[in-house]
Amino acid sequence: MKLGVNIDHVATLRQARYATMLDNHNAEPNVVMAAFAAVEGGADSITMHPRADGRHVQLSDVEAVRAEVDVPLNMEMGNTPEMVEAALRIKPDYVCLVPETREELTTEGGLDVVTHAAALRESLPKLQAAGIEVSLFIDPVDEHVRMAAELGAEMIELHTGAFANHLGEEREAELERLKAAAELGHSLGLQVNAGHGINYQNLEDLFAVPHLAELNIGHTLVSRSVFVGLVEAVREMREGMDAYPTGGNA
Repeated sequence: MKLGVNIDHVATLRQARYATMLDNHNAEPNVVMAAFAAVEGGADSITMHPRADGRHVQLSDVEAVRAEVDVPLNMEMGNTPEMVEAALRIKPDYVCLVPETREELTTEGGLDVVTHAAALRESLPKLQAAGIEVSLFIDPVDEHVRMAAELGAEMIELHTGAFANHLGEEREAELERLKAAAELGHSLGLQVNAGHGINYQNLEDLFAVPHLAELNIGHTLVSRSVFVGLVEAVREMREGMDAYPTGGNA
C-alpha cells in the first residue's frame, strides 16, 4: 500500500502570515522543501489541492513541486473549466476530482458522481487524452462506485471521513460500507485508494478494508511534524502502513 502525502497544510501555515505577500523572501514554510521532506520520510507521491479560493496551496506551488520533485504528483481539484485547464498545463501524474465549496473548512463529503455525471463525461476524456489518470473522490456507496467505473475513471478514492469521525459500533458500520465499496471497486477494475481523516490512531482499524492501493494523508502528518519534524512524521506513518495485510488484498 502506497502513501500519498498531502502537503496542503504546510501552505496553510505559510498563508497564516504571508497570504498577501507570497513573493516576500521571508515567506515560509517552503512547500517544495516540504515535498522533499515527505519523500525522504517515505512518501510514494505528493498530493496537493489548489482550491478556487486559494486558501492554502497555490497553483504556483503545484507547478513548482511538479518541476522539482521526482515522485508522482496527485492534484486534487474541483471539476471546473479553470482547474481542468490548469491540470492540462501542469500535467500531474493523476488528478482526484473532489467536491468543493468555499464555506467548508475541508472537503466534507464525496463527489456526487451520479448527479454530476454529464460534467464529468466532459472533463475525464480531456484529462486522460493528456496522459493524466483520473481518480474520483466518492463516498462508499455502490451507485457511485459503479458510476465511477462507467465514466471510465482509473481510480476511486473512498472518503473515510465518516469512519474517522465515529467510534464503536458506528465506526464498525462505516468500515462495512468501506469494505463493500472496496470489494465492488476492485471487481470493476478500479484502483481503490482512500483518504480523509486518517491518522496514526485509526490507521490500523482501516486495515479491515481490502484492496487498498494508496492512502492520501495530510493533516495528521503536518500536526505530528510540529513535534518530530516532517521526515520523521512521514516515516512513522509509513512504518505503520507497512503492516497492512497485502495477502489477498492487492
